[in-house]
Amino acid sequence: MDLNELNEEQRKAVLTTEGPILVLAGAGSGKTKVLTTKIAYLIEECGVPPYNILAITFTNKAAGEMKDRLVKLVGDKINSAQISTFHSFGVRIIRENAPLLGYTNNFNIIDSDDSLTVVKKILKEMNLDSKQFNPTNIRNKISSAKNEMISPDEYEKYANSDIEEIVQTVYKKYEIILSKSNSVDFDDLLLLPIKLFKKYPDVLNRYQEKYRYILIDEYQDTNEAQYILTKMISSKYKNICCVGDNDQSIYGFRGANYRNILNFEKDYKNATVIKLEQNYRSTTNILDAANDVISHNKERKDKNLWSNKGKGEKISYYKAYNEKDEAFYVVRKIKELIKNCDYQDIAVIYRTNAQSRVLEEAFLNENIPYHIVGGTGFYNRKEIKDLLAYLRLINNTQDDISLSRVINVPKRGIGTKSVLNLEEKALKEEKSMYEVIDSGKEMAFKNIIEELINDSHDMTLTDLVDDVLEKSGIKEEYISEKSLEADIRLENLEEFKSITRAFEDREGVISLNDFLQDISLVTDIEYKYDPNTVNLMTVHSVKGLEFPYVFVVGMEDGLFPHINSIYNGTLSELEEERRLCYVAITRAKEKLFFVNARMRNMFGSSQSNQESRFIKEIREELIDKEFKDEEPTKKVFFDLDERPHFDHSDEIKEDVEYNIGDNVYHEVFGTGKVLEVGKSTLSIAFKHPYGIKKLMKNHKSINKL
Repeated sequence: MDLNELNEEQRKAVLTTEGPILVLAGAGSGKTKVLTTKIAYLIEECGVPPYNILAITFTNKAAGEMKDRLVKLVGDKINSAQISTFHSFGVRIIRENAPLLGYTNNFNIIDSDDSLTVVKKILKEMNLDSKQFNPTNIRNKISSAKNEMISPDEYEKYANSDIEEIVQTVYKKYEIILSKSNSVDFDDLLLLPIKLFKKYPDVLNRYQEKYRYILIDEYQDTNEAQYILTKMISSKYKNICCVGDNDQSIYGFRGANYRNILNFEKDYKNATVIKLEQNYRSTTNILDAANDVISHNKERKDKNLWSNKGKGEKISYYKAYNEKDEAFYVVRKIKELIKNCDYQDIAVIYRTNAQSRVLEEAFLNENIPYHIVGGTGFYNRKEIKDLLAYLRLINNTQDDISLSRVINVPKRGIGTKSVLNLEEKALKEEKSMYEVIDSGKEMAFKNIIEELINDSHDMTLTDLVDDVLEKSGIKEEYISEKSLEADIRLENLEEFKSITRAFEDREGVISLNDFLQDISLVTDIEYKYDPNTVNLMTVHSVKGLEFPYVFVVGMEDGLFPHINSIYNGTLSELEEERRLCYVAITRAKEKLFFVNARMRNMFGSSQSNQESRFIKEIREELIDKEFKDEEPTKKVFFDLDERPHFDHSDEIKEDVEYNIGDNVYHEVFGTGKVLEVGKSTLSIAFKHPYGIKKLMKNHKSINKL
């Protein structure tokens, strides 16, 4: 084989075929090329039969790409090698040994929805309230236990509370149900092969003989079960080659343990360690910044990325006044960049999903095509649509569409049949569905809406959102679920308060109807996906991708690194945030932008964050600041041609004392008289055509006469 295309370290990784090998492959260092070339070399030059090779990746897509490359290198003979994900490999082992595990060969694999249904059934049989004992939370705990190799009996050690005792009981019943129905869940695909190998050493020996050469991609992302499974199979011949990068381990929340790669040399004595440090993706300035940041992590294997692509441009760093200024800086720069590139060459990366909202609005306003990678547009997310449906129903109880959407959100035991009955009754009586509700669980829902309608008369929009989330039960449902997905949904709901707050500050009006009309201009815009669009995504979604131009926004302590890792987290959690930053930086090929805000309206309140500590960890000579720290505050006018970068439109005047009967002047509605004084609101009667308006008490647009 011709290995001249490989650099010295890549060649060494390919040519070292016997014994344990750890390939520390830095970002953009050609690890996939090394893996595929190594497999081809084993077959073509070392005479290893393809069926003696086991190659494990983490996604079906990666496995497919590896097979395609290998077909080009060695032809169809590669089909007899086992190239798959961990779970696909687990399925094969279980199918080949089903009777030994107590299953027939036609066993079923249930998905996450099916496993959740089983948990719900068990809770119902135990007469437990699913609101108090959240089924999703229990299902997630069972899944975590399985991935940590903890059986139902062993779980008893961890059952130190009522909820944990319930989990243990459900876990036991869950396993019995699956066994009786000849079914396994996704976690069993790793757990059962390990059980099999422990119970039947001769079966383990058979697989050790079969898979004499084992190659594992993304080893830093392995969890406990994956680690044990590969260690068992490789223990006889120890021809195991693990490729990965401890600096790119960012899936700790999924159970990945980056220490597996750090402990490789302890697990396999006399292991060969090869570092792939030459990066083929990025310029030197970008790589130097990445090296600066990651060098502050204590728990890592040292390596230093380098490139022969030249120094390249410095990192552009812009400190905006607020999140709107941040978004429009990105817009302005994109308009400059696309004179020489396509939209698809640009990525905008953020730490949390909620940050996309302001960016999306700015892109829509300026007609910049975009798509959310690995996610959904802010206003298209389920939790936001649910909240908007509640607000629309409060504003207009004749809205049957909104009522149908949320009458059973969160679940209240109002099924499809009950909703159809309401629809038929409303049609027959020529009334709205809301009007014909008069009993049962539907009436309990109607009472919640009535209470929210009454509350809305003396509440700001932002307070009303809080009220809806509390009284509807939506907030409680997501809190009790205790999953990453639920946390993201809660974060998005909190971010919605930034929209109401911005509307109140901008308009001074507390009108739910006006707000819903205003927001519909954004949510109703039709957007069709075009491949040539700017890529918006979280840092977790960007792993494995690369772009010529990358913006990392929200570079502030509290956002990136995330607040949980700073104030409530451990050193390990902060180091994972730093690895996330390393991943974000190393996605850029030619130009990298850091952007943050001095003030940010986040989750409905204004906050001031320090610049991200990760920026401070980078040498000053690598960064080009596009701002002055002493720059005075100015207003922001969203005209892209000549726009200063500061906005005080959210300024609220000092508290003014108002009394019923006071005469006031409003800069839009003219003179008026105060009819009612609330805690933070005023009801004012203006002349025709404006009538009575509810306004923010101390908004700058109102002056007492």
